[in-house]
Amino acid sequence: MKSVANRFQHLKQNSECALVPFITAGDPDLETTAKALEVLAQNGADMIELGVPYSDPLADGPTIQAAATRALQKNVQLDDVLAVVREVAPKIEVPIILFTYYNPIYYRGVESFLQEVKNAGVSGLVVPDLPLEEAEILLKPAKEIGIEVTLLVAPTSSQERINAIAAQSEGFIYLVSVTGVTGIRSEMASGVKDLLADLHNSTDKPIGVGFGISSPEQAKQIKDWGADAVIVGSAIVKRLAEGTPESGLKAIAKFCSSLKQAIS
Repeated sequence: MKSVANRFQHLKQNSECALVPFITAGDPDLETTAKALEVLAQNGADMIELGVPYSDPLADGPTIQAAATRALQKNVQLDDVLAVVREVAPKIEVPIILFTYYNPIYYRGVESFLQEVKNAGVSGLVVPDLPLEEAEILLKPAKEIGIEVTLLVAPTSSQERINAIAAQSEGFIYLVSVTGVTGIRSEMASGVKDLLADLHNSTDKPIGVGFGISSPEQAKQIKDWGADAVIVGSAIVKRLAEGTPESGLKAIAKFCSSLKQAIS
């Protein structure tokens, strides 16, 4: 199993910043999702976030919401997503991190869900609607099964809460760059620089920054501010959805490569 933490350790030894692209499974279709995972892995991705389409997303902006809606209209379900992971994970070197809301986990049962995703080849989990106070129900069995659960730090988090999240998060710490949902933004909030400094003072775990990064210039800025990883979602989902699946794949290959070059 490919470990998120080990990947970060390898990158740190080479003074590299990680690139973590995000795509929504099943948009525009599952066959393209499988190809997109390989394309991203071949064009600079150090790990990939794969979003499970969900009907009531809390953290997703309009681009990713629309992608999830399109996937759901094609009846894409968790089993379909895991089938894609099973197919692709053995072919790529990078860890796959599943991005899912808690309801599918609750519905399947925590241990059953974790075992299923582990068997499929998933390395890590991001569950944006699972608060720290209730995370133990997932964190403990995930650690035993070998799935790294990454927790999110919001810009509004107190120092006490930042410390608590940093202590519990596995793989890395996901720093949300804005108060709000995901989406393409013209510039990065300057407060991210201070938040990164605060987090680095609290922990030696890697810190990834996401929400709103949509250009190579912004990715470089986040890296220069001290991030260990740059997470890019909406800007990739948008490119993959435009035109034919073939043109979308070419677009994300080019964009992913430009992002990696910017932070190398």
